[in-house]
Amino acid sequence: MWEKFWRKFVKFIDPKLEKYREPKPTVEIPKYTPNSLEDFISVIKRTPKSVLSLKDRERLAAVMSFSSKSVADIMIKKKDMVFVGEKEFLGPLMLDKLYKSGFTIFPVIDSKNHIKGVIRTEALNALEIKKTDRAEKYLDPDVRKLSPSDSLDTLVSEIKTTGSTFFLVENSASELVGFVTINLLLDYFMV
Repeated sequence: MWEKFWRKFVKFIDPKLEKYREPKPTVEIPKYTPNSLEDFISVIKRTPKSVLSLKDRERLAAVMSFSSKSVADIMIKKKDMVFVGEKEFLGPLMLDKLYKSGFTIFPVIDSKNHIKGVIRTEALNALEIKKTDRAEKYLDPDVRKLSPSDSLDTLVSEIKTTGSTFFLVENSASELVGFVTINLLLDYFMV
């Protein structure tokens, strides 16, 4: 009962006391409008840790710059790739080399260094592999290709339409310059 009385009393008296109250100071906060995406990303990166953690700031910056990034920005370069010759034996030394590389897909090349396809480690996990099996036996000739200048939007579109998760990257002269995978794309966001 008293609670109801006090609510009514406060509701009645509060407007009457308004003229005796000190006005609340207004602090004018200057508004900042970024002029470019880079400016906006800079603001995100400067945001205090109490608002956004370092990891969250980096992720937001990655998302905001996504459309301006190209396949070349996230690909594994040719010099870091591990190749398998189509006539090479898949003995213990070769398998050890492949597993230690950390990759799961390996381009297979012919004697003239042309890409013939890829070998996937899942195909090599079979117990039926013999020391005398050559790489060409496990070759998957279906290889998708992208250009280093293709946007990450194009990569996402290709993943969706083809279902492929691995793409060789070739320059305008059809020379291999690297490869890109869906995992590299996901790593871009996981910073």
